[in-house]
Amino acid sequence: MENLVYLDGQWYPKSEAKVSVFDHGLLYGDGVFEGIRAYKGNVFKFQEHLDRLWESAHTLMLKIPMSKMEMQEVVLETLRRNGLKDAYIRAVVTRGTGDLGLDPGLCKKPTVFIITDKIKLYPESLYREGLSIITVPTVRNLPEAVNPAIKSLNYLNNILAKIEAKNGGVMEAVMLNAQGYVAECTGDNIFMVKMTGRGKKTARLLTPPAYVGALRGITRQAILEIAPALKIAAEERILTRHDLFNADEIFLTGTAAEVIPVVKLDGRVIGSGKPGAVTAQLLKAFRALTVKDGVKF
Repeated sequence: MENLVYLDGQWYPKSEAKVSVFDHGLLYGDGVFEGIRAYKGNVFKFQEHLDRLWESAHTLMLKIPMSKMEMQEVVLETLRRNGLKDAYIRAVVTRGTGDLGLDPGLCKKPTVFIITDKIKLYPESLYREGLSIITVPTVRNLPEAVNPAIKSLNYLNNILAKIEAKNGGVMEAVMLNAQGYVAECTGDNIFMVKMTGRGKKTARLLTPPAYVGALRGITRQAILEIAPALKIAAEERILTRHDLFNADEIFLTGTAAEVIPVVKLDGRVIGSGKPGAVTAQLLKAFRALTVKDGVKF
């Protein structure tokens, strides 16, 4: 049986869920979305995802035609109708149907659709062995142009970088900003661990601040909140490739990726060349949190 997709007030089998070719989400990438996860009947960080969706839409002057509570219930009902307890959720709001001009005012009603399905971004073996990644030439969008804080349907910047990653034989890649500082990866945020002190060393967790061109990732924020409870100092800091090359550990975070270790960057072995203890500790704590923090259904 096909998964059901919510579209503008009704549920359709996946093969029948369609939007107009005149929808400005398709024509111009004019819209916003969120990728959300459900774990064992718990929609993780649901409120945070909805808040970010509404913030992205507000910046685009796109009025979502329902309340956050109504959106929440639609997502939960879509999960129920598909019998899913563990799922990836894609909530999308487009500008809606208009003409071939750019003017968003000609789109009378936004389009809303919700997809719930399974997702497996990386094979489980890579969580044990670690990723090898590269830095790509495509720089992250300027905040003054298309602000990376807006989770919009216009993902060409990320897609171009993903193409370069695939051409380089890797699954993920680091994107720098126009000043040459580390921003994020094509679909994930990035963290590094640096061991400091003499004798018994302590771990310091560093990640680029959002203002350099990084999305304020929900998983990223969860890690920043988990770290202090594990007595790991965590902070946002401007980072260069040199900093990453000399990290003791690197890992990536994202809704689909969760927490995945990186063992090689641009041919440089990171730390011991194997996933590190701090990364493993944070992944374990994160996975424990996924069934506790959110909305149960």
